Amino acid sequence: MLTGAGALLASTSTASAQSADALIDKLVEKGVLNVKEANELREDADKNFTQAYSVKSGMPEWVNSLKLNGDFRGRFEGFYADNPAFVDRNRWRYRLRFGVTASLLDGFEVGFRLGSGDIDSYPLGGTDPISNNQTLQNNASKKGIFLDLAYGKYTPWNNQNGSAAFTFGKMENPFVFSDMVFDADYTPEGFGAQAAFNLSDQHVLKLNGGAFVLDEIGGSTKDPYLFGLQLREDAAWTKKLTSSVGIAILDITSEETLANPNVPNINVGNTRSANGAPTYNLNPIVADASLTYSLDSAPLYTGAFPIRVGGDFMYNGGAPDSADNHAWSAGVTFGKAGKRKTWELAYTYKWLGANAWWEELTDSDFGAYWKSGPPNSVGANATAAAVAPGYYAGTDVRGHIVKFSYSPYDFLTLSAKWFYTDLVSDSFTSVPNRQGSTTMNRIQVDATLKF
Repeated sequence: MLTGAGALLASTSTASAQSADALIDKLVEKGVLNVKEANELREDADKNFTQAYSVKSGMPEWVNSLKLNGDFRGRFEGFYADNPAFVDRNRWRYRLRFGVTASLLDGFEVGFRLGSGDIDSYPLGGTDPISNNQTLQNNASKKGIFLDLAYGKYTPWNNQNGSAAFTFGKMENPFVFSDMVFDADYTPEGFGAQAAFNLSDQHVLKLNGGAFVLDEIGGSTKDPYLFGLQLREDAAWTKKLTSSVGIAILDITSEETLANPNVPNINVGNTRSANGAPTYNLNPIVADASLTYSLDSAPLYTGAFPIRVGGDFMYNGGAPDSADNHAWSAGVTFGKAGKRKTWELAYTYKWLGANAWWEELTDSDFGAYWKSGPPNSVGANATAAAVAPGYYAGTDVRGHIVKFSYSPYDFLTLSAKWFYTDLVSDSFTSVPNRQGSTTMNRIQVDATLKF
């Protein structure tokens, strides 16, 4: 009986390990197998499946599986300001990502992802670290493809009690934050750690940590690093009501080396010293909370319909209160797009002080109109008057965000997003052309295909 069941499992090369375990558990439940026989069968099935997969795929026997995935997003984007000095702008963009993940024996994993990126505007080297968008321009010039992820991962513990994983390389962000703290496209480089502890069937405690390299400076021991530690608790109070709450501390070391000539200068907003580096220390505390209630149904929506309310708050003790050292956001989301015949409507208000956090990590889509350029935005010894007025994203911004998405298929999501924003502060009143509105409208219309 054991030999026959093992052969059946091994011959079904498309069945996942989870499906095989479920079948074995059912045999134990029905009394066909005892626990010892079930464990022997698991080992035999795993061995035979690995051998069969190795033969069919041509991969070494220590490779359990190879997964391909990716997405393509096409976008129309428009910028429209209330200030007549701003010239309205329209552009078309795309984002392409393609990744490979190899699952190895004993909890090891290797992965990489290629991504598009607009190299035309960033001569410092590489592309924008907080965006994979490529603008359609320059007479259909050939576009670049770059490494978006490249990592090794080890999961030594993963069972019904919890899990732990350690990652090195260029990775998905191990922290759980809104884009007030990290742009969604940011893939940090360094070490990451994640652990989850199942306190009960309803409560999970999570610990996320990271030590990321921001730059490597030859001839100096003051390389800038980002360290972070986050504690979260996810709870399922009932089948319909869930919650999530988190607290974190972040710290950037050697901020004085983050001058514009050293790292890509994408966003703006921080108070800067003469060499273009942030003036204040950046070591904020971040707290967030959310509550989700699921209705049984909703119009034109497939499945249970979630309604989520939540927000976050960030306070940077490394800067004085007078320097706008805090940030907060709050919002509500109806539904969740991504599956066939589902939709999502979301509203968020965000207030991001100038020195609440490092400008180069926040959402690159959240900006306002600067009637004169931000201070030190083009390098050493630059002044506010030396930089052209225009639209800039980063910190020192507040405003409203409205988004609607609909998924007619599992693989296709259509969305429209509207930003209505202005500057938090207007500190350069001595500059003549800084009179007038800083209000900005930014529109994004997307179609995303995933595979």
